[in-house]
Amino acid sequence: MPRLLLLGRDRDALAGLAQSYGIDDWTTDLDAALARPDFPVFFDAAATKQRVSALRKAVAAGKHIYSEKPVAPSLAEGRALLHAAQARGLKAGAVEDKINLPGLQKLLALSQSGYFGRVTGFRLDFGWWVFDGAERDSQRPSWNYQRSGGGGLTSDMLPHWRYVIEGILGPIRRVVSATPTAIPERVDEEGKRYAVDVDDTSVTLAELASGAVGTIICSWATRVRRDDLITLQIDGRGGSALAGLHRCWVQSAAGTPTIRRFNPDIDIAEDYRAQWTEVAGAAAYTNPYRVGWENFLRHVVADAPLVCNFAAGLRDVQLAEACYRSVAQQTWVTLDDIVG
Repeated sequence: MPRLLLLGRDRDALAGLAQSYGIDDWTTDLDAALARPDFPVFFDAAATKQRVSALRKAVAAGKHIYSEKPVAPSLAEGRALLHAAQARGLKAGAVEDKINLPGLQKLLALSQSGYFGRVTGFRLDFGWWVFDGAERDSQRPSWNYQRSGGGGLTSDMLPHWRYVIEGILGPIRRVVSATPTAIPERVDEEGKRYAVDVDDTSVTLAELASGAVGTIICSWATRVRRDDLITLQIDGRGGSALAGLHRCWVQSAAGTPTIRRFNPDIDIAEDYRAQWTEVAGAAAYTNPYRVGWENFLRHVVADAPLVCNFAAGLRDVQLAEACYRSVAQQTWVTLDDIVG
């Protein structure tokens, strides 16, 4: 178990957290923390707008860096951070927790086994209703909805869906996107109204290098009526599968029912969900953040290979930038065109 030094802005919250978990060292002073030679790794999970400045300081102080998503607000800034770390011989990693969710691990295992055959398409659906602060207290901080705070649903969540989709299905070649603002005004934590100047809805059509095409739909303005808060369905010649956070269901090619037509005159009351089979549970559950954190520590201490390195974090930012460029240019954008 690594020895921890907790760092944050809220003194009372830090003291309570440290006491709850028996951690002796905590501080609100970033510079003082980075000056400690006995702590060689800096893990940044702060608000997005603070990330680059904190990581720059950490690299300058000679710390290995492990970063939440997105690793930077732009590909150019992220590449500069990576080059600075490499120049000093420091290791750098990025959080990629979602792929380690039990449901998505089952989906990954199916893909690796060849279950799908030739993939014909996919559909990722994520989000829920976030109250505007007036009708009811918001479940997300106000900076998520302001450009000055580093907000924006596409920049926040597409970096996660990039490594999930590419980790299971292979590289994304190009995208075309729409990033509207569904709720234009909200109320912040102090009860003040503010204009939402970033996207709270993100709809992307993505073409994979394999030629398969799928959708990535995210929204903070949708009410949940699906199997989970996130679902990813993959269809292939060999069968289909749909996964949520913990569970996964399959329908094989042999088990696919024959659907001839729909009936506009009567409701045939078919239970289509009942025609799928749940995948059995895997081994004991491990928190997805813990999986990534332990992998990074092995990378630092034993030079173990690391899939979720900082370069992978830059690929995540690359996808978000491609989506925004697609909106600005109103056209398909190839990811290789985003060079920082």
